[in-house]
Amino acid sequence: MRQVADPVNTPKQLGLVIQAARKAANLTQAELAQRVGMSQSRISYLELHPAQYNAGQLLQICSALGLELAIGRRGVADAPTDGEAW
Repeated sequence: MRQVADPVNTPKQLGLVIQAARKAANLTQAELAQRVGMSQSRISYLELHPAQYNAGQLLQICSALGLELAIGRRGVADAPTDGEAW
């Protein structure tokens, strides 16, 4: 069964989603890093500074965590109001 996820509209939201998915999978940063061929410090940095992800890193980490990246048109109601949009 496919789960419906909330949209991610800001880098901060992205970092929180990735971190929550890692923790839900009971993985440490070091374990995730080993799975994706990065250092633990890089995983930590990306969780804290998610605007620094490149597309390859994001897709690799999503894959390792069993996440998928879906892109669609944003509705007006979904637009961020906190000034943190990309």
